[in-house]
Amino acid sequence: MSDDTAPNENPAKDPNEWVTGDEPMTGPQRSYLSTLAQEAGAEVPEQLTKAQASEMIDELQKTTGRGA
Repeated sequence: MSDDTAPNENPAKDPNEWVTGDEPMTGPQRSYLSTLAQEAGAEVPEQLTKAQASEMIDELQKTTGRGA
C-alpha cells in the first residue's frame, strides 16, 4: 500500500468540501488571521466562515512568507 501521508497526518482537503465549512471561523483562525493581516497590511472581514478564513490564511501566508 502506497500512501504519501504520514499515519497521523490528514490529507489536505478543499475548504469548499468541508462539512463544517459554512460555520463561523474559529477563535484560533480569527487570531492567526489578525496577525497575518497586520503583517500584510490587510483587513479581515468580521463574518467569515471556516472555509473562507482558511482560504484567506493561505493567501496571507503567501503574502507574508509565513506558513507552509
